[in-house]
Amino acid sequence: MSDSKQSGPLTGLRVVEFGHFIAAPFATRVLADMGAEIIKIEPPGGDPVRSWGGQLNGRSLWWSSHARNKKSVSLNLKEPEARQIALNLVAASDGVIENFRPGMMERFGLGPNDLAAVKPGIPFVRVSGFGQTGPRAKDPSFGMIGEAIGGIRFLTGYPPDQSSLPPVRTGVSLGDTVAGLYGAIGLLAVLFEQRQGPSPEGTDARIVDVALTESVLSLLEGVLPEYGATGKIRQPQGSRLPAAVPSNAYPTADGRFVLIGANSDPLYARLCQLMGRENLIADPRFADNQSRVANIEEIDAIISDWTRSQSPEALLNDLEAAGIPSCKIYDVADIVSDQQFQARSAVSSVPDPVHDQDIMQPAPVPRFSGGPRESIAWAGPAIGQHNDEIYGGLLDMSEDARDTLRRAGVI
Repeated sequence: MSDSKQSGPLTGLRVVEFGHFIAAPFATRVLADMGAEIIKIEPPGGDPVRSWGGQLNGRSLWWSSHARNKKSVSLNLKEPEARQIALNLVAASDGVIENFRPGMMERFGLGPNDLAAVKPGIPFVRVSGFGQTGPRAKDPSFGMIGEAIGGIRFLTGYPPDQSSLPPVRTGVSLGDTVAGLYGAIGLLAVLFEQRQGPSPEGTDARIVDVALTESVLSLLEGVLPEYGATGKIRQPQGSRLPAAVPSNAYPTADGRFVLIGANSDPLYARLCQLMGRENLIADPRFADNQSRVANIEEIDAIISDWTRSQSPEALLNDLEAAGIPSCKIYDVADIVSDQQFQARSAVSSVPDPVHDQDIMQPAPVPRFSGGPRESIAWAGPAIGQHNDEIYGGLLDMSEDARDTLRRAGVI
């Protein structure tokens, strides 16, 4: 599997991942997709995500994408002999990313000072629920906690007069993946900083402290400015964009929904003409965006009555011809069949020996000019698949030494 060669602008960068579940592994997947060599340290039992999500023959399909382009080595960090092996890997690398609960790396003897002793100034990305400092630093957390405390879960629901159901999650681990993105960006920022000269801390590890809660908070657009200046608490709005009207999900004849964004005056006028309701263009209730916002219930009801009588296909054809931004709400089958995604090779099929077949995965993002789209070199590896390559090659550990460590349960 690792016979395939990675490529991309980060080729030559080596990062050690002490990660599990989602946040740190997502950060390293982003780096790996751009060519970085990722050495993922797993306990002999493997990362828990290996058993998550849909299964094929008892093995996770998500893992195929989640750990792609990485090299897996097994190492039991609870064993005393593991510490020096981990430090040797750090010494041969350009950065470290971890997402254990604060204090865990220190208990393994792998805190910032330990890492800096073998690799002065090393970028050390630490992703956790609440960050490395503060009264809740050591509290347990998952993505859903970060999403709730960061404020986005409150907004992903309907107004109380429309539904009494609780706010919903996005369907994926948004808090974890956003924190992972910040972790990857932070690592690259430190490396760029170090190109300019010595870091402010000199030989200390350069810590990149990423909190799930703060990562989610950073997504909230004008929510904080509005509250700080006016005391207004933005409320959940369902599928509406309350500041620009009409912009909503509207029902169709088959019970599905089509998104329509006619939220400028020219677009609104075109929509009225398409509906055969030119009289609504100059109607004082809807004549400009501010008026439409004030009368959102009425205009949305009028549009819904019109869309409800049409099939999604016919409706979308008419909206496209009128130049009005619109689309249906895609499920995964729609994604795979979409011509735009196909034209940009946004969905890849990757040979996966674990499943003995090709597995669909999202292609690496972003795209870079100057060559073909970055490819996925290999699917998520087996536990310790790269032990011999990394321990025997990179660390020059003899086969006898590796056998001894295997028998002792260290690797």
